Amino acid sequence: MTQNNNENTQNSTTSAPSNIPSNPHEVQDHFDLFHTDPYQKLFEYKRQFEGAHSQEKIEEVAEWTKSWDYREKNFAREALTINPAKACQPLGALFVASGFEGTLPYSHGSQGCVAYFRTHLARNYKEPFQAVSSSMTEDAAVFGGYSNMKDGLANSYTLYEPKMIALCTTCMAEVIGDDLGGFIENAKHEAAIPAEVPVPYAHTPSFVGSHLTGYDNMLKSILSCLTKGKEPETSNGKYNFNLGFDPYIGNIRELKRILQLFDLDYTILSDNADTFDSPNTGDFQMYNGLTSLDDTADSINAEGTFFFQKHTTPKTQEYIEEKWGQETFNFRPFGIRGTDEFITKLSEITGKSVPQELVEERGRAVDAITDSQAWIHGKRVALYGDPDHVFGLVNFLLELGAEPVHIVVTNSNNKFEKELQEVLDASMYGQKATIWGKKDLWHLRSLMFTEPVDLLIGNSYGKYLWRDTETPLVRIGYPIFDRHHMHRYETLGYRGAINLHNWIVNTILDELDRKTIVSGKTDISFDLIR
Repeated sequence: MTQNNNENTQNSTTSAPSNIPSNPHEVQDHFDLFHTDPYQKLFEYKRQFEGAHSQEKIEEVAEWTKSWDYREKNFAREALTINPAKACQPLGALFVASGFEGTLPYSHGSQGCVAYFRTHLARNYKEPFQAVSSSMTEDAAVFGGYSNMKDGLANSYTLYEPKMIALCTTCMAEVIGDDLGGFIENAKHEAAIPAEVPVPYAHTPSFVGSHLTGYDNMLKSILSCLTKGKEPETSNGKYNFNLGFDPYIGNIRELKRILQLFDLDYTILSDNADTFDSPNTGDFQMYNGLTSLDDTADSINAEGTFFFQKHTTPKTQEYIEEKWGQETFNFRPFGIRGTDEFITKLSEITGKSVPQELVEERGRAVDAITDSQAWIHGKRVALYGDPDHVFGLVNFLLELGAEPVHIVVTNSNNKFEKELQEVLDASMYGQKATIWGKKDLWHLRSLMFTEPVDLLIGNSYGKYLWRDTETPLVRIGYPIFDRHHMHRYETLGYRGAINLHNWIVNTILDELDRKTIVSGKTDISFDLIR
């Protein structure tokens, strides 16, 4: 009986393939390699080993997940998040810290955590990212991480000679309750690092908030650390500017160009343009943050501070208003109207007329939109991302006559949703929109199957929605892993409006060509001119 069962099993399964021979002189691209017979047999053996469901069953369930019935069950889930459109706090803390002169981002936690964040940033920007870790292990989880931090600070200062070390936490340090302030003070008392080296710190547990929370916490900590003991004095005549968690390096450079056209003296609070887009000169630079520590310390004496992402930096804005007694301004210089409002404010505070160069750039942006607007008008759009990022995109889509339908913001908040809803209600193109706060990309999948749209806008994770729903994807946001050099462009200002407009309209035209590509069947309108 046993023998028969074994024979049946052997007859009904595929034997494990023998070692796949390799020829070192024949290098195959992985896109082709895994389609060869040895690998296909290996995959089939793996399916049988795992007891995988049949292809028919998989297709049956996949089809069901497109239904309204599944959508109701999907939206009823409470304890599970599937592919959230956000990252965790330390990513934002490391990102903002990298924009300051001579600053070494430091993650107090396990080595794997900081490796993940470094990899995440490196994959988006195709640039190396320098950050260190306390390398906490099991013993630190039991006895606390002070010894790891003290040694880590000493080694970091000795090896890398930073002017400032910006320290944030990971989950392990937060769960065991490490006292960062006390640890840093004791480390300096024990001469692990010189007492005069600034070490701003931020508690950034990954299990609450998002990368935006970490960005805000670290920025506030850096400003409070470098201005500690200071009181606002005579105005330095400058204005401070902060772009928030903005992945587009081109935006920092575009902002500086605009400010220089107005001859306005300024300080960019976290200028990481060269951090994530450094020139390849053959000489390695450890630190590429462009905001000097002296200018940061003097930012307390500025005339005011502009923030482009008010839902990203609420704690920092409150700190500047209350502790510094400084006026703050919130603008979103994206699209035509948002840029108009910002440029008008710059003209007001400088007492200068708008430079002719900007007037002409506005005209070019309006002309570009006029040329292509017919292709975008009335298109139904799903989009996702951070609150301020989505806000700017929605404003621009409404200017183009597109209709936002599904707006998914995982790291949403009530103030953001109320403000955005008012904008949607005020436009005839926003009447069909629904803001889905605290939802994830698996929720968005259900929305797109049950209420289809013409266009999807978001980061690289949207390619799975594109694959499943066949909805063309415009890659705008962070991260963009599967396309190169997107971060080098500007999305801010009139030049940025043209870039956003180009990406949207040309995605629509690419999709139109794909739908009319079959000879003799769908190519009736496969036109050369669009």
